[in-house]
Amino acid sequence: MAAANNDSLVLETPAEVVDARPGSRLMRPVEFVSAVLLVVVIGLLLTGVVSRYVLSLPIVWIDEAASISFLWLAMLGSAIAIDRNEHLRLTLFLGLLPERYRAFVGTLALVIVATVILALIMPAVEYVQEEWFVTSAALNIPMSYRASALVVGLVLMFVLAVGHAVRESTLPHLAAAVVLVAALGLVGWLLSPFFLSLGYLNILIFLVLVVALCLLAGVPIAFCFGMGTIAFILFSTHVPVIVLIGRIDEGMSSLILLSVPIFVLLGCVLDATGMGKAIVEFMASLLGHVKAGMSYVLLGSLFLVSGISGSKVSDMATVAPALFPEMKRRGHKPSEMIALLATGAAMADTVPPSIVLIVLGSVAGVSIAGLFTSGFVIAMVLLVVLAVLARIKAARENMEGVRRAPLGVVVKTLVIAAPALVLPFLIRGAVGGGIATATEVSTIAVLYAIVIGIVLYGGIGLRKFYDMLVETAALSGAILLILGTASAMAWSLTQTGFANQLATYMTDLPGGWFSFMLVSIVVFLVLGCVLEGLPAIVLMAPIMFPIAARLGINDIHYSMVIVTAMNIGLMAPPIGIGFYIACKIGGVSPDEAMKAIWPYLGALIVGLLLIAAIPALSTAYL
Repeated sequence: MAAANNDSLVLETPAEVVDARPGSRLMRPVEFVSAVLLVVVIGLLLTGVVSRYVLSLPIVWIDEAASISFLWLAMLGSAIAIDRNEHLRLTLFLGLLPERYRAFVGTLALVIVATVILALIMPAVEYVQEEWFVTSAALNIPMSYRASALVVGLVLMFVLAVGHAVRESTLPHLAAAVVLVAALGLVGWLLSPFFLSLGYLNILIFLVLVVALCLLAGVPIAFCFGMGTIAFILFSTHVPVIVLIGRIDEGMSSLILLSVPIFVLLGCVLDATGMGKAIVEFMASLLGHVKAGMSYVLLGSLFLVSGISGSKVSDMATVAPALFPEMKRRGHKPSEMIALLATGAAMADTVPPSIVLIVLGSVAGVSIAGLFTSGFVIAMVLLVVLAVLARIKAARENMEGVRRAPLGVVVKTLVIAAPALVLPFLIRGAVGGGIATATEVSTIAVLYAIVIGIVLYGGIGLRKFYDMLVETAALSGAILLILGTASAMAWSLTQTGFANQLATYMTDLPGGWFSFMLVSIVVFLVLGCVLEGLPAIVLMAPIMFPIAARLGINDIHYSMVIVTAMNIGLMAPPIGIGFYIACKIGGVSPDEAMKAIWPYLGALIVGLLLIAAIPALSTAYL
């Protein structure tokens, strides 16, 4: 399974494997530039924070300079993710194909990726030419300097995608895949007059069926959206493709999204310094002696660690190795531990800094401060629900030889963990209290984590830090490209007028706002299984949030419901990507874990229905 995203579904690649990758030698300068750009972005934002809050002399050009650097970072990072095969994709159905077909479908997926990129290159060049006549307000330079990142990134991605296709495919498979894609394109072009007459049916054909088929073929999600949207625009409308470039640019470039790569880097720092392990050890010393204590420790650790890393994979990889051996000794079945790990990670994804919440705030125009404040409370509701089930499950837990940790041990682990424990509350307090924006807090949090990591937790070597910067660039590029193509697809969907028709239908549902909430839960559960959180949010938020507003649903309340639903879907077998990652981290067969996870998912759904039915759980503390 390839992994990347929102959430940080990415696994580290050993250096010797990296060196063997197609294009990796070509990409070394690109990786270096990306690492430098990430440092520049953080430096610019820190300078802005100091100038604004310490010196009371805001520097007006910093946001523009950071925006330019950010788009270059996103596009170069997307190219690195192509090189490292780290773009998020669904490979479950590809793995079910017979061996003789699997290789061809894999080649077809690579050809589709290359086709999408090629279709965007010339419109991107035109977009850069148009941006030449637009001057930035503060730096007073042509905006084409910024937009050129789109062309450079697309060209690099095309070269790398073609390189992968040539090296990883047989000539007959490659030729057949190229002919098939070209033939389908020709048929679409010839049938354009017919498609123009179909109206809303084109949404089903291109934005549902084409995207779904690409997903099943293992095409990375960003390029599934790209292929469906390009085909929709080319074959069923008179809209020029250059419009999509503008929408992709807009989807990737919100200033709020500047915090995404910085929180991704924060998760890397957490892993490298052992700050998360310190929190786990403190929780174990505090609760490990009670019945179901290790389950409580696992859930509590996920809750607190998530508040630092913002990454489900980082959370699970930090907590599982530290707790699973003792849980096994106490008689917990491996399948039960994986079930608790996966659902605990889903529970913790509303704890700030959650990249999903940041993206949601950017796309739907919801207060980040409100989301962060509410997210803490909602995660605690789900934590209680899971803890109750864990206690019931632990009725026969073997507690032989388990003793309460001495007070001295508890105090010692608390002192070691205290600097790490402060961080999630610092982030939530600063953003929720309106002291600073999520972007500003992310830079402060990274600086704090690096300094504390160097001083108290063993430090980070220069080589390791450089690798973390490159990995952050790749993961951020993969995330942001999904956001860009999903934004283009969402725009295409809204331009048809379908969204207005859907809004009219939804507002007339019997049962009022709660019926709409139940429909939303089902929609986002399914999308969470298939697409993961970030693309589902970008795709559906522009459609669903206006309907929720018409029905009088508070935007924070609605946000908590759909994010929780998506997280449950992400961990729901047989499709949920997060479930398989949890199995991989815990070393347990998915077939074995699948039988154990349903009661835990049921507990989360009970918690979700409570959150949906009681708006005060989401809004009382705002």
